[in-house]
Amino acid sequence: MKNFKSMKIIAAASIMSAVFLSACGSDETNSGGAANEGEKTYKVGVTQIAEHPSLDAAVEGFKKAMEEQGLSVDYDVQLAQGDQNNNQSIANNFVGDSVDLIFANSTPSAQAALNATKDIPVVFTSVTDAVAGGLVPSMEEPGGNITGTLDNHPDAIPNTVKFINDHFDIDTIGVIYNAGEANSVAQIDIVKKAVAETDLKIAEATVSTSAEVKQATESLVGKADVFYIITDNTVVTALESVIQVSNDNKIPLFVGELDSVKRGGFAAYGFDYADIGFEAGMMAGEILKGEKKPAELPVQYPQNLKLLINKKAAEAMGIELKDEWNDIAEFIED
Repeated sequence: MKNFKSMKIIAAASIMSAVFLSACGSDETNSGGAANEGEKTYKVGVTQIAEHPSLDAAVEGFKKAMEEQGLSVDYDVQLAQGDQNNNQSIANNFVGDSVDLIFANSTPSAQAALNATKDIPVVFTSVTDAVAGGLVPSMEEPGGNITGTLDNHPDAIPNTVKFINDHFDIDTIGVIYNAGEANSVAQIDIVKKAVAETDLKIAEATVSTSAEVKQATESLVGKADVFYIITDNTVVTALESVIQVSNDNKIPLFVGELDSVKRGGFAAYGFDYADIGFEAGMMAGEILKGEKKPAELPVQYPQNLKLLINKKAAEAMGIELKDEWNDIAEFIED
């Protein structure tokens, strides 16, 4: 009897232990925040062409959006260091790891991701022209497994060219870009169309690596009256070289986004990359929660556009600030 009673006690204890463990569930924590009881942790692969402030800000905006939606996320962030072969390897590895979603931060990153999978959802940002880049057939109906946000407001480049034409007594705009980036070629085409409506001319210099940027910029000294650096990943990575040449030769430097103004560019019509990253993150959240498919989410333009001028850069480049700019621009001191 004594042994039988002991066996009943042990059995009861085992049952209670099993019930307790079942009630506790899984409690995982990760970079997306602590998981709630029974909450799924999503694995998101982040592929980025290179490291520079604008792209980094887009990733932070993306993560903020996921957190605000209450999603538990494990991020695998990979940088391609400007190498297209690395881009493809990163995308292929994400597919092999069966991630739940790929966040592609740049046109080359998105192209590699789409080349690697037609099944895993891909959300992109920092893309200038998703149609010309072969990512989607149309903005309104992206189709397939991919959608995202652009870093090209339709008014940004035309407004920049108009500002240069209206407020500077010049003849030629100098542009430096990587002709191998579809993102950049699309922007340069827009610059050329905007310039064609003025009496201005364009002087071009192309690069294939960031190491070539300074020499390319120097080659335009004496040919260009102002420089205009679009959101070219290769050139923006080496923006300090362009700033140095601009300062040394008193050539105004217009840039394609606000972070480059903060780094020392004179002015830009732009938006915060954190914002387009956030918007992409909101789209990704809808996809992961099963509320929408990528094909059902139109590609989005940036929502906010403003003119930002760097006063310190203006002084370094010999630019006299005009009172009339006070009504159309925001200013920073450094």
